[in-house]
Amino acid sequence: MRFKIIFCFTIIYSNYIFSKPYKGAEYRTKESFKYGKFEVSLKSPMREGILASFFTYNDNYPNTDWNEIDIEILGRYSDDIQFNTITPGQKNHVSHYQTNFNPAKDFHNYGFEWTPEYISWFVDGVEVYRQTDGFVSTVNIPQKLMMNIWNPQYASWVGTWSEKVLPAFTFYDWVSYSSYTPGSGNTGTNNNFTRQWKDDFDSWDQSRWEKANHTWGGNGSDFTPTNAVLKDGKLILCLTMENNLGFNDLTPPSISFTRAEQNGLKVKFTEEINPQSAENISNYILVGREILNAKLQNDSQTVLIKTSNYFPDSLHNLIATNVEDRSQNKLIFANSIIIIPKRVKIPLFINCGGDVFYNLFLPTQEFLPNTEYGNIDGFVYNNLSTVSNTNYPNIYKTSIEGIVRYKIRIPDGNYSVTLMMTEARQSSIGKRIFSIYSQNKLIEKNLDLFAKFGKNVAYEKSFAVKVENGILEIHFMAQVDEPTLSGIQISAISKVQNEKIKLKNNSFHIGQNYPNPFNGTTVIPFEIFEKEIFSIKIFDLLGKLVIDKNLGILPIGKYNYTWNSNDQKGNLVSSGIYFYKIQNKNYSSIKKLNLIQ
Repeated sequence: MRFKIIFCFTIIYSNYIFSKPYKGAEYRTKESFKYGKFEVSLKSPMREGILASFFTYNDNYPNTDWNEIDIEILGRYSDDIQFNTITPGQKNHVSHYQTNFNPAKDFHNYGFEWTPEYISWFVDGVEVYRQTDGFVSTVNIPQKLMMNIWNPQYASWVGTWSEKVLPAFTFYDWVSYSSYTPGSGNTGTNNNFTRQWKDDFDSWDQSRWEKANHTWGGNGSDFTPTNAVLKDGKLILCLTMENNLGFNDLTPPSISFTRAEQNGLKVKFTEEINPQSAENISNYILVGREILNAKLQNDSQTVLIKTSNYFPDSLHNLIATNVEDRSQNKLIFANSIIIIPKRVKIPLFINCGGDVFYNLFLPTQEFLPNTEYGNIDGFVYNNLSTVSNTNYPNIYKTSIEGIVRYKIRIPDGNYSVTLMMTEARQSSIGKRIFSIYSQNKLIEKNLDLFAKFGKNVAYEKSFAVKVENGILEIHFMAQVDEPTLSGIQISAISKVQNEKIKLKNNSFHIGQNYPNPFNGTTVIPFEIFEKEIFSIKIFDLLGKLVIDKNLGILPIGKYNYTWNSNDQKGNLVSSGIYFYKIQNKNYSSIKKLNLIQ
């Protein structure tokens, strides 16, 4: 994402002089639009190093300011979509959204609404992200609607490029545009938009669309009209070699890499493989071993191979033959050197932005087929200030910012994970907000480090996680500015420890009141793990509210609330069963008490 800032300066929307070896495609409207709802149904390619898009762009730049609104699907991810608004000064406002589907598996609907007050993005008809910041008002220049496929030359953003993944195709089923007509529309949020047209791509409507013929710095391909194909009611944008243009796959699959995992050999191919040939054990040879089973994985590109006498450290080469892709192109022969991993040891400490520290923390690195841990996307930020509230202040001298994923290959099991973060750059509330997921579970929602802790104060978030596929994955979703991470600590945990950490993940824990049963006065203990606004309520057995007290903002710590058996008005209540409930904005917990007068 940050790399767009770099290549925006060198963008050239003109016929190219120096031809590139790879050819992409772009389909764009002739008309420009100011505000509206833009929707598409598309299926993207799952190819590392490739980007598929749906966006609006002011092609009158630099005569007028830069304006752009993006939906970008990077082929390196199986469950992530990037949203971006680029405003005058070529400033990016990036967010990531974690999907519950693989965008390359099937068609899904994507779209965005652009108004003077907000820009919002939709996935399958549901709004998933909205921008309302002051910069939205600067997105006020008419823009053309565009779609393209290309290979950005920025590996840390889109992944490692290899021409072996070609050809690659993005399929567009339809596109629609609705104008912004607040108070009088027939579609969109509050019916504030009016449908103007929908194109099902039965043919090339040359009064509406044109096929691009240009490139820019940072784009590894030239756009050529030949690679924008309309066929069978679909627009197909193609990224190909220069000598194999159009919607035409004549290239056999090849092996990207082979890794010796604990549960077998994982063979990653460059494209989707025909299941029958992928699972035919006679298509694989491992010297000195019998192939027992071959199973195509959910990504349709990876095959897990089980063998006899499987000792990962003693393997060398895997031979694959006669494996076909979905276009029936056949891999005749491939000899793949097997990656033998150097397993990390638990407990594990990682300095995500720097070098080895305290003879304990391992150095930062990128996650690749031959590495056991590392970040996906992001850049190192250096902090000159001293960070408080931590036993490891030097770890916070650096951080990885703009991170999208962090992955660690570890054995299956239960782990305690601590993420080490601080706000080292922003100095006011609302300037950096992001959410964190791990193993598809929400860990932090809309985290604003400055709002919670201030500047240069460590936040070390611990949570329990279960690893079942050999990879611990942490997903960072930007809301405002870019996520930040300084370090990670991982340790194996017992079942008892796991239950304690689960309690802590709820941001607070309430204990049983004492004495119980009681006469007169009782104490309600609770512990807070995150600074929040809290309240306590007490109900009788019929649900009648007896006590409703705002406890205000409570810092991390242990607390006791004393109840003297009186209601909100100071009247003594009768004997019976009561319930006490403590809550913050995200979570509540209830326990029962017994009053005997």
